[in-house]
Amino acid sequence: MPEVIFTGPAGRIEGRYQPPKTRTTPVAIVLHPHPQFGGTMNNPLTYQMFYMFQRHGFGVLRFNFRGVGRSQGEFDHGQGELSDAAAALDWLQSINPDSRACWIAGISFGAWIGMQLLMRRPEIEGFISVAPPANLYDFSFLAPCPSSGLIIHGDQDKVVPQKDVQALVDKLKTQKGITIDHQIMPGANHFFSDHGEELIESCDSYLTRRLAMIEAELAED
Repeated sequence: MPEVIFTGPAGRIEGRYQPPKTRTTPVAIVLHPHPQFGGTMNNPLTYQMFYMFQRHGFGVLRFNFRGVGRSQGEFDHGQGELSDAAAALDWLQSINPDSRACWIAGISFGAWIGMQLLMRRPEIEGFISVAPPANLYDFSFLAPCPSSGLIIHGDQDKVVPQKDVQALVDKLKTQKGITIDHQIMPGANHFFSDHGEELIESCDSYLTRRLAMIEAELAED
């Protein structure tokens, strides 16, 4: 798992990168939780999500947002972090020019950033949003949401009430041409304490299903 350094809008960005199994294998980026509340690319859920994509053969990158670890710059309340994520995707695509698709996954604050990036990058074919903070940030930019994906959160989340995530899901589900898979994990809090393995299993199962569907569609073309 090579350590990588690439250039972002605020300077150096520190990441970890796993090359894909083949030239055309999809790539993915994984975005960590809020930098001002201890979120880093080594957050356990971010780390496990990274390896989940690796097991599926993806070229996968996780990185520290500006001001975290060895990444330069300062916290920018989301705008700069979105630019960091765009730069990370640019870098990942530049070294995997033949990759046929791209995915994005984010945890909490990272889910908010990831879904904004989704709106700007039509090549993203799937997303996984864990505990999206629908009560803390504006998600109205998802109009319409361009890709199908998974939204998953815990029913014991005290940071983001279930009703707020449900409202976001209900809004997205009215859109044609995409499918939002919504899962609620019993007993899990915002950080999925003691439910990390269960979370990754659910995400892995979803990714397996989606990849099989995509392969079937490609075979028909």
